[in-house]
Amino acid sequence: MELDTLGAGSADGRRLPGVDHLAGTLGAAVALFAGTNVDDLIVLTVLFLSSRTTGRPRRWEIWTGQYAGIAALVGASALAAAGLAVVPDRWVGLLGLVPLLLGVRALVQTLRSRGDGGPPPAVATTAPAVAGVTVANGADNIAVYTPVFRTVGVTDSLVTVAVFAVLVAVWCATAAWLGSHPRVVAFIERYGHWLVPAVFIAIGLLIILESPLLAGS
Repeated sequence: MELDTLGAGSADGRRLPGVDHLAGTLGAAVALFAGTNVDDLIVLTVLFLSSRTTGRPRRWEIWTGQYAGIAALVGASALAAAGLAVVPDRWVGLLGLVPLLLGVRALVQTLRSRGDGGPPPAVATTAPAVAGVTVANGADNIAVYTPVFRTVGVTDSLVTVAVFAVLVAVWCATAAWLGSHPRVVAFIERYGHWLVPAVFIAIGLLIILESPLLAGS
């Protein structure tokens, strides 16, 4: 059903079908984004904590990198929905090397400083690095988004993308708040120099292990 038939209601007070359709599309988009990006809240919180304590990456770089990463995932899903293979499924696991290597680098920095109680190490320090982590962490989302874009049509796909754009801002704002919460800050100040690298290493390993990369051909 086309969304340009929407209205507040019919003359007899009943809701028009287009309103229910739009509400369903919005609700499905919110559920789709939230269900596939819960783990991003952890990553974003760590990044905002790093920004707060070390100044790297800058807050605008986190926002820019997150938007760029989600845009890349949505773009890849749209291409896949159109029948174009962006990256063979077997090699998607290689994206796990991005957070894995960033985490290992941060761990080496921590070991060199011997965990002296200073601020947690900066992991992703630029907008492209943040975007890379976002793409790697959400590479499996493409398998979820692709059939959705393929089946709902162009209009509903555009509505879904618009909802995603709004929710990226919600995710970043929530993570920024968590990254400034006194209890979270106190915990990270105490354990962050080990926890931050561990989070990124774990994410990288999980991406690699859950991909077909290590499976037999």
